[in-house]
Amino acid sequence: MGTRRVIKVGTSLLRGDERRSTEQVIADLAASLAGLWQRGEPVALVTSGAVGLGCRALGQRQRPAEVAALQAAAAVGQGRLMTLYDQAFASHDRCVAQVLLTRGDLASRRRYQNACRTLDQLLAWGVTPVINENDTLATDELRFGDNDTLSALVAVAIGADELILLTDVDRLYSGDPRHDAEARPIAEVNSLAELEALSGVAKGGGSWGTGGMTTKLAAARIATASGIQVRLADGRDPAVLEALLAGEARGTLFRASPEPLSDRKGWLAHALVPKGSITVDEGAERALVEQGASLLAAGVRQVEGLFQPRDAVRLLNLQGRELGRGLSALSSEELQAVMGQRGLVVHRDQLVLTAVPRPR
Repeated sequence: MGTRRVIKVGTSLLRGDERRSTEQVIADLAASLAGLWQRGEPVALVTSGAVGLGCRALGQRQRPAEVAALQAAAAVGQGRLMTLYDQAFASHDRCVAQVLLTRGDLASRRRYQNACRTLDQLLAWGVTPVINENDTLATDELRFGDNDTLSALVAVAIGADELILLTDVDRLYSGDPRHDAEARPIAEVNSLAELEALSGVAKGGGSWGTGGMTTKLAAARIATASGIQVRLADGRDPAVLEALLAGEARGTLFRASPEPLSDRKGWLAHALVPKGSITVDEGAERALVEQGASLLAAGVRQVEGLFQPRDAVRLLNLQGRELGRGLSALSSEELQAVMGQRGLVVHRDQLVLTAVPRPR
């Protein structure tokens, strides 16, 4: 099989405009993705749009603010969204499958592996997974909050070669081009350090979407750290996606890390939801970062949050900078009792460093 891709399309595109309706946007997407399958290149689609279509069916002009109303609108819209995809792909003799995920589905290692196997089987059958967050049931603590993050985690889960984020801007800029006349376009981001430096230019999403450049940069960080190339481009013109798939340089390219995280390390770093944080002293920081050591209780200076053994925690230095994430061997109560003394807190096999190395 050829290049394996995940393509993400957001609410701002699926809402359509005076030039292209939602139905036409989906039809154009189906045509492009069907072409990939014909070339032997598997593809999964991460889509927004359920809430927007639900609001349209209900005659609501604004996205609801209350969680219950959002979930109800998603329940109305999800079936309509899948019907549009099913009809659009069927016109190219392609089959689609609805996959709804919550953060909890990926935060559990067993459920994460089950999701990986299901997605792999669909791709092996030549079926396009159409993936969305389960907005109808997800609670705040189990929500991704945006489909950019979801698309990056799906890309990691299926071992994708490339993630394409289609949005309503033509590329990444050094500032907001709507307000900064000196904002310059950025064609390539070559390292995690460059990506980290650009995080300050990101802004929030619009009134209909839940993402924005902030979440797209976060998604790029997740994917590139796992060895997946990311491309960000304008999806309002279907010719742009066709150009990307033909290998043309459009939008912004985020190059994959030459030293990607393993599947398990990627899961530890990005899929888990931390239940607390552990602050370590300078000696423990050096041992973790420079020697790849486990975290011992002797180096712990502060514990925040309530967690149980095998819950995910963030590891912070004395300045509050995140060094890594891992699974704690102790509960927060047990750790409070032994910190500064002896005992294993996070084994190095249950730990991944997430801090971007600073230039020397």
